[in-house]
Amino acid sequence: MPKNRYYDGPTSDHFNGRFFNIAPVTHDKTFADIRRWRKTSKRAPWPTHVPVHPARPDTRVDGTRITLVGHATVLIQTGGLNLLTDPVWSQRCSPVQFAGPKRVCAPGVRFEDLPPIDAVLLSHNHYDHLDVATMRRLVARHDPLIVTPLGNDTLVRRIAPRARIVTGDWWDEQQLPGVTVTFVPAQHWSARGLYDRRMALWCGFHVRAGDRSVYFAGDTGYGDGSLFDTIRARLGSPDTALLPIGAYAPRWFMADQHTDPAEAVRILQHLDAPQAVGIHWGVFPLSDEGRDEPLRDLAHALAEHGIAPGRFRHDEPGAVFTLS
Repeated sequence: MPKNRYYDGPTSDHFNGRFFNIAPVTHDKTFADIRRWRKTSKRAPWPTHVPVHPARPDTRVDGTRITLVGHATVLIQTGGLNLLTDPVWSQRCSPVQFAGPKRVCAPGVRFEDLPPIDAVLLSHNHYDHLDVATMRRLVARHDPLIVTPLGNDTLVRRIAPRARIVTGDWWDEQQLPGVTVTFVPAQHWSARGLYDRRMALWCGFHVRAGDRSVYFAGDTGYGDGSLFDTIRARLGSPDTALLPIGAYAPRWFMADQHTDPAEAVRILQHLDAPQAVGIHWGVFPLSDEGRDEPLRDLAHALAEHGIAPGRFRHDEPGAVFTLS
């Protein structure tokens, strides 16, 4: 096994030279698995373009406001700060911009219309979450503090040497002015290439400002569900949960790392959050389901559990939510 070139630290319940999942332990997909998926894949067609009505966020807000930019990119304005999750403004989420998954809708906030970004919450290093071009633009224009789990600082410094970065392990806290950010566990993995799998950690984030809290799941599988019970037990029920509902088919390949809408509803129940918003869908065609399948599957799961549709929103990029 190659030496970990991103992080060298003490052994823990989820690190033994590489990071791993714990709820439960999962096994890496092999090249044979990938070939099987590609060979048997029956991808539903996606539209080439979906119109978006971009929002123009206020420079600062009182209270808590959430603006969907698209995929896993969300602007969280809370505690007088502007926080940006997993920022991607590029046309493709890929190592190169001439191939790979291409966005079908523009970002829900134009890059030029962003308010001053105080911090970036970077959950892990996959290309649809850590985008080189966007990170460089953000560092050059906003100089945000980049809050990211262990090992990802090595990658970000290569991308943007001037970047201000703080790292943390699961359950560590990062104090910002008026806001506490907690690194929380997720069921996922990491890699930028063929030989760096699980060398950097992945996470979700719990953001608290005063009596308001937002949970951003990042990328996660459901696993055995215990992670979400633990998050609620340690941090309380969030006022809003930003939960992934896309990139889930086929299940035999995706289940370990991506929730489907039915599992996202179960996470909502574990957390006992009064409100959830669907993320990680409808922007980049990453898997076999069609663009609108997550919405149909989510509606079915909510009805099955007797949950009002308005409790779990699934809006397009540019949508804005204000916590009352």
